[in-house]
Amino acid sequence: MQNSLFKEVYTYKNSGCYIISDTSQGITVAKESITRNYQELEKYIQTHKIFLYTFNPAPIPNEPIVAKLMALAAQKANVGPMAAVAGVIAELAVVDMQKVGCKVAVVENGGDIFAVSNRPIDVALAAGNEPLSKRFGFRLTEFPIGLATSSGKFSHAFSFGDAEAVTVFCKDAGLADAAATAVGNMVKGNAEAGIEAGLKMGLSIPDVLGVFVLYQGKIGTAGKIPQIIKIEH
Repeated sequence: MQNSLFKEVYTYKNSGCYIISDTSQGITVAKESITRNYQELEKYIQTHKIFLYTFNPAPIPNEPIVAKLMALAAQKANVGPMAAVAGVIAELAVVDMQKVGCKVAVVENGGDIFAVSNRPIDVALAAGNEPLSKRFGFRLTEFPIGLATSSGKFSHAFSFGDAEAVTVFCKDAGLADAAATAVGNMVKGNAEAGIEAGLKMGLSIPDVLGVFVLYQGKIGTAGKIPQIIKIEH
């Protein structure tokens, strides 16, 4: 990406975010948005403990917006709402960046990305210590786009599956995040059968555009995914 862009790493408690913007104000607004929405979620969870622990969809509240979007995404993907937290936080930050006129607004939150841009964006696929990790990625050219990567081997997030990496593409990052968890849960056992089960699950979720699965060194794709590119180190 061009040097004219502003880039900053921002950490809120255990969540690490990477922010890219075409204005310095965009970086500030994103950090404020990330902090505010995490704090609103924490406050909501204090009186709705099941929201934090359940592996099933939870009731959809009207507010705060962060909890509402998480619950909506979880309902579509049939997973717990916390499976969507990183994606929703990223998306809300980008929306706030757009409100102050950003033409390039990208937030990566723990491997989950929401992006709006007037130029292509390249992202690398991280899959722990796998040989293919960070050797290839995706060139994003159509926006807005949300993408999320889940792993049964290398992520701190809970997964019932064994995939090295599952990446899901959607128009919103919260759904991509929740769907990646749902797909990842299906990828286990025999490589071909596991990949097929994951791809089938992904395309069964409303509004999922495309699914990418890396499992036992094999790759499977379904739907519409961005151009796969080699990452130069």
